[in-house]
Amino acid sequence: MKIKAAIIGAAGYTGGELLRLLVHHPNVELVYIHSNSQKGKRAVETHPDLIGDTDLIFTDKVITEGIEAVFLGLPHGETKGFLEENKFSEDTVIIDLSTDFRDESNGFVYGLPEIYKEKIKAAKKIANPGCFATGIQLALAPAVSNNWIQNPVHISGITGSTGAGKKLAETSHFSYRNNNTSVYKLFTHQHLKEIKQTFGQIQQNFDSELLFVPYRGNFPRGIWITAYFPFEGSIDEAYQAYEAYYENAPFTHVSRKDIDLKQAVNTNKCIIHLQKENGQLVIYSTIDNLLKGASGQAVQNFNIAFGLEENTGLKLKSIAF
Repeated sequence: MKIKAAIIGAAGYTGGELLRLLVHHPNVELVYIHSNSQKGKRAVETHPDLIGDTDLIFTDKVITEGIEAVFLGLPHGETKGFLEENKFSEDTVIIDLSTDFRDESNGFVYGLPEIYKEKIKAAKKIANPGCFATGIQLALAPAVSNNWIQNPVHISGITGSTGAGKKLAETSHFSYRNNNTSVYKLFTHQHLKEIKQTFGQIQQNFDSELLFVPYRGNFPRGIWITAYFPFEGSIDEAYQAYEAYYENAPFTHVSRKDIDLKQAVNTNKCIIHLQKENGQLVIYSTIDNLLKGASGQAVQNFNIAFGLEENTGLKLKSIAF
């Protein structure tokens, strides 16, 4: 079975990752790749690593007829207008990677498979979660589900420079990022809204503060989350709860050994490790911001929506070293 698919906004980091995944996906026929800035260019001119993998050429024309799945990699705030101008069939599965519909407006389902798989199975419109949002939600969802959190949660997260997008900015420039670390959007990061939405659905009346400190990292890709809160149970009790919660999640793994960022980079995995110190349960989670935090999770949602094995086209290896 080949599903006719298209990528809108295929020239950026997330669009490029989608292209890399979908040209090798056994159940996808990639009909076209869209980009206003790269129209007429071969994909390998913008993404040179794809040499030998595809002969696709960027177009600025939007084709809606016959498209069974469309991935939207547009800048935040542009998806709503795009869908108003370009009417896809009601049977087309739309997967949006922007922030525009993560509040589940306009019929969109929030696409975090570890929590909403059954809703995703029946969905035609899927809002892909944010990268920090994915790492934080997977770190804390079992604790929220077990009603362990009654106090403010302290969270820190460091992300690679690709999380800022491909367009050059002062804080994503090599000269700024290299040998450097900085904080931004202290306690106000935009992903907190969707995280609180999910936690409020897992545990009714969840109202604990999420005190999130985001850091810019001096590396290209990956996210590391550290979260902690007071916990009276044992570490073994915590591990058992986390392992049970993710028992049927093919990409989320709970490790009783120390973890590191490179285990997750270049994969669609989220890897979690727990510690208990000074009466606090400390949770570490790590993902690749462009894969499990964006394009990989979008393909995971695509697989679920079309009834495919969840890991189809996503059997990726970590960089390891």
